[in-house]
Amino acid sequence: MTGRLVVIGGDAAGMSAAMQVRRRQPDREIVVLEKGRWTSYSACGIPYLVGGLVGDLDDLVARSPETFRDQHDIDVRLGHEVRGIDLDQRTVEAWDADAGASATVGFDTLHIATGARPLRPDLPGIDLPHVHGVQTLDDAAALEKRVTSEHVENVVVVGGGYIGLEMAEAFVRRGLATTLVERGDHLMPSLDPDVAAPLPDALRGLGVDVRLGNAVEAVGEHAVHAGGTEIPADLVVLGLGTVPNADLAAAAGIATGAKGAIRVDRRQRTSAEGVWAAGDCCESYHLVARVPVHIALGTVANKQGRVAGINMAGGYAAFPGALGTAVTKVCEVEIGRTGLSAAEAATHGFVTVEASVEGESRAGYLPERRKITVKALAEAGTGRMLGAQIVGQEGTAKRIDVLATAIQAGLTAEEVVELDLGYAPPFGPVWDPVHLVGRRLVQKLTEA
Repeated sequence: MTGRLVVIGGDAAGMSAAMQVRRRQPDREIVVLEKGRWTSYSACGIPYLVGGLVGDLDDLVARSPETFRDQHDIDVRLGHEVRGIDLDQRTVEAWDADAGASATVGFDTLHIATGARPLRPDLPGIDLPHVHGVQTLDDAAALEKRVTSEHVENVVVVGGGYIGLEMAEAFVRRGLATTLVERGDHLMPSLDPDVAAPLPDALRGLGVDVRLGNAVEAVGEHAVHAGGTEIPADLVVLGLGTVPNADLAAAAGIATGAKGAIRVDRRQRTSAEGVWAAGDCCESYHLVARVPVHIALGTVANKQGRVAGINMAGGYAAFPGALGTAVTKVCEVEIGRTGLSAAEAATHGFVTVEASVEGESRAGYLPERRKITVKALAEAGTGRMLGAQIVGQEGTAKRIDVLATAIQAGLTAEEVVELDLGYAPPFGPVWDPVHLVGRRLVQKLTEA
């Protein structure tokens, strides 16, 4: 493929694709239209910036726009928000914020990497200026400005998912009075309630006011109304999850699918000829459920962008799918998940066997050992691993990678028991918690 490549979006899925094309086609014209002021940054690092663990916003930038322009000959245009795609004319319309005017940019190949946006419920006051999402580095800059240059004492975080928990901890570490409001009966809705059980106490121990079973009813100038009470709020942060930024593609007639995300094939091609998509704006394929899903993770975005770039440069690559593997840390509690939960497995028609075990992070005779709880799911009859969740302290979260590998490889519970994992007393017992949950599953499968 030759001719001009236009990329909409300058973060992971956009720039990884652009760089793959540049490596394979040194002379091809590449134009990147990015509505914000940064490229190739770590949005996952925003809570650590707000909490003071990262010293400067630019520390989250992997490659600056200048690097792409000067070293890789990629025409990065910041402050350019694409507002329309014309597939017949092969053009996009982009609003240039600096010029205050719209510009038409032609393309031969188009790559859509518009990401996702924070979910904003339809509530009174939700669009007030002190209500912020946390999705882009521009969001981070706005938060930093508000916290450092304005009188902010009370913060309300709405939603108890990954970003909500991480932001609540960050604001407390910043010295702000922080309340976390979650409408459900447990934090981290993607986890089973028993696995998520330690999280409220961990946050409360840090100083976060955790309010479960409280739905937000409205946002005022200086308060959030939730659960029939009024909570002081100089700043409100949304942690309710995200929705794919696929409206632009849908308006152009490009097919959408799961949760409104752009539909793509294994090579990241959309329904429109010469148009590709990657990242949080598009679908993924779930490796266990074997259906299209929407998974908003930086790991997936980078992999999909790489695949799209190789293909747009005339090569061949395919994205096999994902498990939704994710980890986080709240205070001293580490959490991980991969594959399907029991409820998700039931939705997809699996008959399952479930097991939970409590292991330890080090050999039992060493000090500072910590408890690790592992919960796993296998398919009845075959014993094939379907999903796992894990919670504990130091040495816990990354163990989910072993279980993710086992699930992606299609291993059974019996094969997990036989995994040849590394052992030394400072790193775990002879029978690692991963082995233990496999053994318990085998026992329950036999009894079933």
